[in-house]
Amino acid sequence: MFQFIGREEELKGLRTLLNKKSASLVVIKGRRRIGKSRLAEEFGKNFDHTYSFAGLAPTVETTNEHQKKEFLRQMHLQKISTPIKEDGDWGDIFTDLARKCYRGRVLIIIDEISWIGAYDPTFLGKLKTTWDQYFKKNSKLVLILSGSQSTWIEQNIINNTGFLGRISYQLTLQELALSECNQFWKHQKLISPYEKFKLLSVTGGIPRYLEEIQPQLSAEENVRRLCFKPEGLLFNEFEQIFSDLFSKRSNKYKLITQHLVEGPSTADNIASMLERSKGGDLSLYLEDLCTTGFVTRDYTWDIKAGRPSKLSQYRLSDNYVRFYLKWVEPNRNKILSGVSGYLSPAWLTSLGFQFENLVMSKKNRPRLYEKLGIPPGEIVWANPFFQTKTQNRQGCQIDFMILTKFNILYLCEIKFRAKEIDKDIIQEIQQKIDRLSLPRNFSIRPILIHVNGFHESLIESEFFSHIIDFADFLEE
Repeated sequence: MFQFIGREEELKGLRTLLNKKSASLVVIKGRRRIGKSRLAEEFGKNFDHTYSFAGLAPTVETTNEHQKKEFLRQMHLQKISTPIKEDGDWGDIFTDLARKCYRGRVLIIIDEISWIGAYDPTFLGKLKTTWDQYFKKNSKLVLILSGSQSTWIEQNIINNTGFLGRISYQLTLQELALSECNQFWKHQKLISPYEKFKLLSVTGGIPRYLEEIQPQLSAEENVRRLCFKPEGLLFNEFEQIFSDLFSKRSNKYKLITQHLVEGPSTADNIASMLERSKGGDLSLYLEDLCTTGFVTRDYTWDIKAGRPSKLSQYRLSDNYVRFYLKWVEPNRNKILSGVSGYLSPAWLTSLGFQFENLVMSKKNRPRLYEKLGIPPGEIVWANPFFQTKTQNRQGCQIDFMILTKFNILYLCEIKFRAKEIDKDIIQEIQQKIDRLSLPRNFSIRPILIHVNGFHESLIESEFFSHIIDFADFLEE
């Protein structure tokens, strides 16, 4: 098994449960391949016994009986006696499991719980009853319910009145921070930040994808091997994750993500593209994509009113999904027909959005605040900013903007270029600043975040308050 990397804060939070004098019910959710099972297993090192179960991936033929038989099979493999009749229900299964876990420090993991629970409307009720009657009687027991169908978990567990007051801890796993991603190259000190960025533009901070990187190969060779060959892990990954998560409606979700490939978009624009109203099903689809972690909804800020705006844009924040839709899917038939390894040199010209996603990830924002010397307690708002065009003002888009309680605006230009950035960038950012409609008591600090260096004239200009190298995010 690959060395466990990162997740220090998440493990710290879970380990606080070890000090409790009562049993704990935990919910962990997050995108597929994000490391939910691996985190639970690492946490399991603190226990005398760990029992782990996973549901069967859904298919047209899968039934509740299939799920029960598989669960029983996994119980048998972990040496849990199962004197249960073939016609026994989930209540019988859970009760038998509880008998094995009535004392000692025990961890039970039920992974991809939505795959199991979706086939039997009594499943969660039987689990809740067994928790109340048996599981929680062991004060040292922790039960983790985990899954990638975050919407299902929200609706059926977290917001279910049957589990009200029973969940001790809930966790939504995010992508790894860039400093944690860098540990996958820890024995290759001579690989440049730019080459690492090219790979991270495809994998994001997804641990399972990062494990597939072979550092002795170039970024391009790794991308070709993973994405542009029929046997590559990331060639079929998109269809698998969307099929598993969204089932028969996966094509509708795919249409939305395809629209967002070219940049952020409002709900009105998405509705217009799909030729439907922005309420109803479309709102649910967008909410699902945000809950499952593929899309982020960014609210802008009303500077004059001094409060969050009602205006928002949806951004395709998953780097793998964007890369797949932009470069792999259009060439899918070529690759299947034997033209393997196709990777246009033009891919390097379209990585700007991927770069922005990495910098704006919730895991990486604290690093940015640290580099800018902004204490988190001083931050009023931080997000991508956009200003719509009206009769009295021009439209404006800022990659990332931070507002402090002292009325200081940090305007972050996140710029990817294959070559160093020259002085022309100043005019580009000044035009954005000129379009802003600001109160007189506001100050502005322009910030440049780059990958491949900059011309020394940028330092001489003294225009930027800070110039931050992508390599800084990779540091511990």
